[in-house]
Amino acid sequence: MENKKYYITTPIYYPSANFHIGHCYTTIIADAIARYKRLNGYDTFFLTGSDEHGQKIEKKANEAGVTPQEYVDKIITDAKDLWSSLGISYDKFIRTTDEKHCIAVQKIFKKLYDQGDIYKGEYKGLYCTPCESFWTESQLVDGKCPDCGRDVEEAHEEAYFFRLSKYQDRLVEYIESHPEFIQPVSRKNEMINNFIKPGLDDLCVSRTSFKWGIPVPFDDKHVIYVWLDALTNYITALGYTSENDDNFKKYWPANLHIVGKEIVRFHTIIWPIMLMALDLPLPEQVFGHGWLVIDGGKISKSLGNYKDPREYINDYGKDAVRYFVLREVPFGNDGAFSEESLINRTNADLANVLGNLVNRTISMNKKYFDNVVVNSDATLEIDEILISSVLSAKEKIEKYMDELKIPEALDEIFEIFRKCNKYIDETTPWILAKDENKDRLKKVIYNLLESIRIGAVLLSPYLPDTSKEIFRQLNTSETSFDSIDTFGKLKVGDVLNEPSPLFLRIDKEKLS
Repeated sequence: MENKKYYITTPIYYPSANFHIGHCYTTIIADAIARYKRLNGYDTFFLTGSDEHGQKIEKKANEAGVTPQEYVDKIITDAKDLWSSLGISYDKFIRTTDEKHCIAVQKIFKKLYDQGDIYKGEYKGLYCTPCESFWTESQLVDGKCPDCGRDVEEAHEEAYFFRLSKYQDRLVEYIESHPEFIQPVSRKNEMINNFIKPGLDDLCVSRTSFKWGIPVPFDDKHVIYVWLDALTNYITALGYTSENDDNFKKYWPANLHIVGKEIVRFHTIIWPIMLMALDLPLPEQVFGHGWLVIDGGKISKSLGNYKDPREYINDYGKDAVRYFVLREVPFGNDGAFSEESLINRTNADLANVLGNLVNRTISMNKKYFDNVVVNSDATLEIDEILISSVLSAKEKIEKYMDELKIPEALDEIFEIFRKCNKYIDETTPWILAKDENKDRLKKVIYNLLESIRIGAVLLSPYLPDTSKEIFRQLNTSETSFDSIDTFGKLKVGDVLNEPSPLFLRIDKEKLS
């Protein structure tokens, strides 16, 4: 197999003491893509982490009566626990307080300064502390931050600036000549028309009004602007500027940055210009997805619609939460989240379609053949139709995943399970069991078991625990991507494990 690499990142998260299901959305999607790429033979590196510097962290730490480092340490422990509870398979969790990252950021800042892309000046303007964003008067919406809707404050201080304006034409040319760079297209049009073409101002990249940040290496009364610090994590995590930069040479440029739509601006304007200034290649794609919303608005504790995601996981299971997030929302658009919708989706797809299929198939095999895998040559056209459909799913899913159409990929997998349920209804194994010659029954049960195995392999990036449980009940080690190119990998004579329900129907009374 050719050496295929894939580098995928999520944005590094501001250490919030209140994670909600919306925070999990990006990371669950990235995890599914990373797992899929690994299954498909790619040497995959999946990066996530935490963005721990800035004025708002310093302020909250002061309010809590602890140091900023103590404040973020406690929250990061909680964040890692959340990712573990969701089965997030990251290869590296970077913290912007990591010493190696801080040293690399200082080297980058110094390089940009030495080559004239950073210069010293004075900042006078508007600043949103919660978003750590600079704004002009014309960019405000009703006098407030256009991203979070909160008040902005006037800032006036000595600062260093990064020459964004110098690279404006080059950035426009790059975006226009690389149509896949910013996706979906609506985000690309927004960036070009609303931010780039009206004219880029040079970016303030240092602050003196607080101390919690990486010091400017040659002027320590300044700390480096949190976004310049944070964005560089995508290369510092790989060892850029360090003595061991093997991962950087191997994985950069990134194949995919997945970010929320509210930070596309940073990732498609500031970040690519920084890379241009550093003479580094740009990532292949930045995908700005929508939000999970409740009652048409963002999820937040201040709005009273917040719930710790671990409550959903404890009540309904890790894979039920993963499935809802991956299946319910068209990737790129906003999607509505509600506990009732999660229950409905779990009951309809996971319990009725998948769980019922696996349980009754393995139970029939136990009842009719004492848990032993059997087969026969009694093949009919209805079997060939099912087998052809099951084997064709892999190629369709590959195409969907290449296009980041994750709900469509999942629906294609569940089409296998729906067709299996229909196949049971049409072949009526319970009637075949009454025939003294059970060759036809053997063929039907084998086709169902093997179709379930292939479906479970395809499902494994999205619902890893569920797939593992299916493999355990089937007692099979045939779980590789290559194994589903052939129908018939389950070995005749092997003994299945006892059937056990994958998902139980959820009573809606849980909502009350």
